[in-house]
Amino acid sequence: MIKSLQYTSGNIHGNIAISGSKSESNRLLILQKSFPNLKLENLSDSDDTKHLQEALASQGNIIDIGHAGTAMRFLTAYFSAAPGREITLTGSHRMQNRPIKILVEAMKNLGADIEYLEKEGYPPLRIKGKKLTKNKVRIQGNVSSQYISALLLIAASLENGLEIELLGKVTSVPYIKMTLSLLQSIEIETNWTDNFISIQAKNQTKEKTHTVESDWSSASYFYSLVALSENGKITLSSFKKDSLQGDNSLIETYKHFGVTTEFNKNEIILTKENIVLKPLTMNLVNSPDLAQTIAVTCFGLGIACDLTGLHTLKIKETDRLVALKIELEKLGAHIEITNNSLHLKPSNKINKNITIDTYQDHRMAMAFAPLVLKVPISINEAEVVTKSFTSFWKDFDDIIG
Repeated sequence: MIKSLQYTSGNIHGNIAISGSKSESNRLLILQKSFPNLKLENLSDSDDTKHLQEALASQGNIIDIGHAGTAMRFLTAYFSAAPGREITLTGSHRMQNRPIKILVEAMKNLGADIEYLEKEGYPPLRIKGKKLTKNKVRIQGNVSSQYISALLLIAASLENGLEIELLGKVTSVPYIKMTLSLLQSIEIETNWTDNFISIQAKNQTKEKTHTVESDWSSASYFYSLVALSENGKITLSSFKKDSLQGDNSLIETYKHFGVTTEFNKNEIILTKENIVLKPLTMNLVNSPDLAQTIAVTCFGLGIACDLTGLHTLKIKETDRLVALKIELEKLGAHIEITNNSLHLKPSNKINKNITIDTYQDHRMAMAFAPLVLKVPISINEAEVVTKSFTSFWKDFDDIIG
């Protein structure tokens, strides 16, 4: 599906209810399988979360999670520690080219029985679930925090708990802290000292209902809309000041573009203020999912940006650094990338009527959409947004009128 976007004039305003955080939802669903007393409300309605729910409910021998990278990582650990289950865990063509060796090796060191069915280091995997009694493991911390979270989410259900030694500099620390906070919320004992994380074993938890906060990553596209507008005002729900999500760094980042955030009960109100725009230099190692949105916002505003801490973008749904470079250059940008960074020069012109390719990456589609406030633009494979934000196009169209 090609989505053609055009904006003539009018105020950028509206009220949007964003579904639960995909990151929180997927972690809690894994925990719920080990601790059934945990009740969940406001789960994400994203494709990724639906794939995970279906996989956890399946009694079949073949589990296909499509493009859902988080599900692949979390389920690799979960099924390895599920005695009596023997499954083949697979996904889309892109998923079969996303590395998982670091997590598989860690699980094998704990005694897991995992076999690569095709290419060494990549899905599909054959997993024979078994009781895991070893309680110490080492894992690289500088590739994907999801590998670490996958271990943390099964740790308390292991007979002897788990101690994890993190090797190297740790990536996306807020996501690890989110996982630990969710464990603590159901009274599982955790400790993170230096490069060691320990989780105590627990048989069962008290009955508890957890309401999932809305997704800050999904909010980022509306921050971008307000930033690119002249006097935009958008209300989003439901969000918390004391969020577990690292992407709430949006609040501070988008002040740089003149977007203010006001909390009103469980809502946030985004308002555009006129300020003198300056080049942006930022390390996104703790919130790499914001890179596409921030880069596009800077381009739309005609300001330079230097973004670093982006090494994990190469193993996402696509190589996001390469994809950003290709699509921004089509629009007239001057941009350079390395394995870890993106450098955008200021510009005063945006090419019109360009069709953006999404590379089966939901964030490419949503990050580029706000540029419609500057020029007519089209998005290829626009339906890919359902991976994380099912109602995105309806909500977006409502805002731009």
